[in-house]
Amino acid sequence: MSVELSDAEMLRYNRQIVLRGFDFDGQEKLKASRALIVGLGGLGCAAAQYLAAAGVGQMTLLDFDTVSLSNLQRQTLHSDARIGQPKVESARDSLSRINPHVQLICIDSQLDDAALAAQIAAHDVVLDCTDNVQIRNQLNAGCFQHKTPLVSGAAIRMEGQISVFTYQAGEPCYRCLSRLFGENALTCVEAGVMAPLVGVIGSMQAMEAIKLLAAYGTPAAGKIVMYDAMTCQFREMKLMRFTGCEICRPV
Repeated sequence: MSVELSDAEMLRYNRQIVLRGFDFDGQEKLKASRALIVGLGGLGCAAAQYLAAAGVGQMTLLDFDTVSLSNLQRQTLHSDARIGQPKVESARDSLSRINPHVQLICIDSQLDDAALAAQIAAHDVVLDCTDNVQIRNQLNAGCFQHKTPLVSGAAIRMEGQISVFTYQAGEPCYRCLSRLFGENALTCVEAGVMAPLVGVIGSMQAMEAIKLLAAYGTPAAGKIVMYDAMTCQFREMKLMRFTGCEICRPV
């Protein structure tokens, strides 16, 4: 794929290109990049539409679920007409309307460790938009193996959080975080979630991914950024590497 911007793309992305320090170089980096989005629910829909609109050149959409009526309250790429359709296909159709310049690849499957690791190795960033701790840990292991940055988001009730893992020396990995709350974390099916919350966190995931891909700004690595929608407050907490972590401890 050519990374040179067409005239139409220059006009489409003008408001980003004029950003100080971003320029044509940053936009061409986005066009040349490949993002793997795992989970096309609330977080994935929000993140994917902004990555597409911003001009990420190739996006792989990975999910094994189908659209249901209860999804439509927050999963904005889907619609009533697509109930029963695979989420990746529904999302692809919507994203192609947002930006026809983006190459979209669908994987309607739950991948084993080897297949997932192969996908991770073929991408420049991974967005964890799932609500399953086991899959999150699986993604983390593959990303650590290939040193592919992982942007992880979570949203439930009126609370959300985001963390970025770049797997540099001394930095924590997602397993250092997930061991703090165990394997039995609640999902929005059990606890509920307010519709705009997933938009806030998913959009933040897209922003962090763009920063990583374009080497623009400072990623939220080594910390947890938490959002309390009830009080409209953000706070952050440093995330320490667990010295005995089975994933990121020194060999």
